[in-house]
Amino acid sequence: MTITPHIFEAYLKCPMKCWLLATGKHLIGNTYAEWVKTQTDSYRVAEAKRLLTQTPSGEYVISPCSSRNGGICMTSEDMKSAKWRLAIDVPLRTDESQQARNGQLGETTFSSEAKGQMTVATASIKQEADERMVWVIEARLHAIERAPSEGRGKSAKFVPIRFAFQNKLNNDERMMLAFEALVLSEVLGRPIGLGKIIHGEEQATLKVKTSVMSTQVKNYIKKVITLLSSHSAPDLSLNRHCTECEFQDHCRKIATEKDDLSLLSNMSEKECQKLQAKGIFTVTQLAYTFRPRRRAKKQTEKQEKYLHSLKALAIRENKIHVAGSPELKIEGTPVYLDVEGLPDRDFYYLIGMRIGNSQSAMQHSLWANAIDDEKRIWNEFLGILVSVENPVVIHYGSYETTFFTRMLARHGLPPEYSSMPAVLECAINLVSVIFAKVYYPTYSNGLKDIARYLDFKWSDEGASGLSSIAWRHQWEETRSDNLVRKLTIYNAEDCAALERVADTVRALYELKTNSTMTEKHNFVDVDSLKREKLYHFGRNDFALPALEQINMAGYWDYQRARIFLRTDKRVKAAVQKTVKCKHHIIRINQTIELLDHPPCCPKCGGQKAERHGWITKTIEDLKFSKSGIKSWGVRYRFLEYICYFCHSTYYAADRPWQRSRIGSNLRSYILYQLIELRIPQTTVDHSLNQLFGMNIPVGTAAGQKRLGSKIYENTYKEILNNIIAGNFIHADETKISIDNHNAYVWVFANHDAVSYVYADSREGGMVQELLRNFKGVLVSDFYSAYDSIDCPQQKCLVHLIRDLNDDYFKQPFNDELKIMVHEFSDLLKSIVETIDRFGLKARFLRKHKKYVDRYNRSISGRKFKTEIAIKYQKRFEKYADKLFTFLDYDNVPWNNNNAEHAIKPFAKLRHVFGGVSTPKAIHDYLVLLSVAETCKYRGISFLDFLRSGELDIDKFSSGGRSRLKV
Repeated sequence: MTITPHIFEAYLKCPMKCWLLATGKHLIGNTYAEWVKTQTDSYRVAEAKRLLTQTPSGEYVISPCSSRNGGICMTSEDMKSAKWRLAIDVPLRTDESQQARNGQLGETTFSSEAKGQMTVATASIKQEADERMVWVIEARLHAIERAPSEGRGKSAKFVPIRFAFQNKLNNDERMMLAFEALVLSEVLGRPIGLGKIIHGEEQATLKVKTSVMSTQVKNYIKKVITLLSSHSAPDLSLNRHCTECEFQDHCRKIATEKDDLSLLSNMSEKECQKLQAKGIFTVTQLAYTFRPRRRAKKQTEKQEKYLHSLKALAIRENKIHVAGSPELKIEGTPVYLDVEGLPDRDFYYLIGMRIGNSQSAMQHSLWANAIDDEKRIWNEFLGILVSVENPVVIHYGSYETTFFTRMLARHGLPPEYSSMPAVLECAINLVSVIFAKVYYPTYSNGLKDIARYLDFKWSDEGASGLSSIAWRHQWEETRSDNLVRKLTIYNAEDCAALERVADTVRALYELKTNSTMTEKHNFVDVDSLKREKLYHFGRNDFALPALEQINMAGYWDYQRARIFLRTDKRVKAAVQKTVKCKHHIIRINQTIELLDHPPCCPKCGGQKAERHGWITKTIEDLKFSKSGIKSWGVRYRFLEYICYFCHSTYYAADRPWQRSRIGSNLRSYILYQLIELRIPQTTVDHSLNQLFGMNIPVGTAAGQKRLGSKIYENTYKEILNNIIAGNFIHADETKISIDNHNAYVWVFANHDAVSYVYADSREGGMVQELLRNFKGVLVSDFYSAYDSIDCPQQKCLVHLIRDLNDDYFKQPFNDELKIMVHEFSDLLKSIVETIDRFGLKARFLRKHKKYVDRYNRSISGRKFKTEIAIKYQKRFEKYADKLFTFLDYDNVPWNNNNAEHAIKPFAKLRHVFGGVSTPKAIHDYLVLLSVAETCKYRGISFLDFLRSGELDIDKFSSGGRSRLKV
């Protein structure tokens, strides 16, 4: 079986196209495809003639044939004995016998390096095919340039040449040249390292290193053989090439019959494969996966996410579905713009403008015969736009946006049009209004599909943007007035279609704003769709009042209060026991009198005062014992005094309670439950009332948290200052959601203390200011914000080995990465063994520095080829002075696990408040959490520290009180 350039090129575009061509499917035809073929053939002939005129007579050949294989294709002997400098239209062919001869020649003639570079395509791909089938690769090279031998023992050089009429080349043209170079290398028996592509109107020459692409070409050939060896067609998948393909109608008909997912033009192949892996193969199946969801408050200002499932639902229901608010306000005179151009030349030849609405609209068509006329039609466009009162330009897609940018840069603005930049900058791209907000029941968001759904019709149903390119080129050849008329009508109809779509979007916005959108308008408001939940709570909507009444009679509380109590005495007794809210009376367990006399009047400073009476304050508290906890009420009695001079009343300022009626033990117990046990605040309030018979209101725990944060604020600052004054710091950060935006909590720790700091962002300004005077070693991950801190740094090697391990699993056959990982693991393993034996002592670790330097030199001196190996090479070079800093310092860890361990308590606490908080409340949590974790690091009970009333953790620890049992 033969693989021709047409089959290979078809595979580059689409596997299905390759299959249809190989199986002899009749070409159905496509206007653009036919024009491309005509252009390709004519350009090839013209360029061949041009090269022949530049080559002396007798030094070129045209369509050379061989006498050795029946006169069909050139052989290796023919090529090596050739005397010409240029060959045009050269047929080449590789087969099994040719490969065998190349193998023998390679052993006797070529160097080992050349043999390693040789691409024996048939031999390498036969393993993928049936052994009985001989695969032949054919090519008809556009031209071959031959350079004579440079000396004895050296072969002549052959350079394949390919012609392409496009000014802008894509990768497929390079791949086709590499394919032809591969065939030539097979015939010659040696690699072809360079090829040329002559392209465009100016006959530009592009040199391509074909040897670099040979492996990729071989892989494509293997895939082609696998495809054609199969007895069934490949899975159909529509792609962007379909609009240019001669089999477009055939494939689309099959896809429509199958309701294939690839009909959705905005869905990528990767997304389609993911859905197919889940068992979703059709658009209808995808439609049933849509679930209306409430949009989160923090995402209200973000761009709506495009949902393929909602698009599928719109197609299934054949109704327009509106998600979000497609705001389209036209405050002025609408100018509907559509521009036609030749993208290959960056030339715009037709500007269509439809000014106004409906029947009163005026159409302008500005035509350019040549590139020199482009400036003229641009100025005419600006002149018309200036004459319009308050113009609002509306266009469809980014093509017109690029048009504005290029025209302003290319031709500028005349002085009389100085107001136009503001108008063009405010131009409305209708696609951006529609995208992810309005889902039309069409397979794409193209203007043609949407306008046709809205009953708009073009006079030429086959017209498209690609067709207009072909028509324009035909006009340049024929100068036919009919083609000019055809293009201007097509352009004007595009402007009218744009108006139709814009009117629909504006109507949708008004209906959405006024909440009058109903299904009778053939529109569906997605926000009004019923949200389906597996576990639904709430009232159901009933079509009939009688059904709602029956449903109400089945409620639990209704039946219990009206039905069950009539027959069940226990239910009746339970219902009749109503809990009446009574004033809570605190039982007094202890009375304390405070007889301290204040030294002076706080108002006037007078020292003469008289007793004015007794005041009482009742405190609700807890009493701890060895076997349990019980509620404990304390009544304080203290004297009130009246000033002899100003007659104001006052009392002693020093009191053993805070402003609330909560005692110190009860406050300590609340903080212990909130921070250590991570119990939600409302649950703490309810549990105290239930367990101790209290009547504290909801919100008490939150108030005590604020008060506790105020009490221990200085303790928190002292912890942070002690960490900064130490010899090393572990630093890390984690994200938290605050007020519908992301904030961050930074963790700073050493071996016996932890401090948490809140920051609005992840930027390094806060950390740099905090550690400005720090002179110890900073242990951190590879986040770049730490790099600017002026101190010795140790990067976490655990992070590095995790990254190496993950990439090693992803690329197990990458020899460069494999060697790098093995060498690094051996180096680090020996260091860890020394640490396990002697600890983090610099005098034992310094011996490894020479091995570290050797490894760094080895990595820097190599020339890696794979992308992943080069990435790690750069990483090792960048952090060479920060990976093994711990070898020079005592007690400095080689990893950042201490900080990661400190993040875990906050991560668990973060689940409790779930993002519903404020920066101030988070700071209160962080103050108390810093104290709690520092107590844990010191082996101290957090609850006992709170109950002690001590504010200095060091003093409490040195007193030997209540250490944790480890």
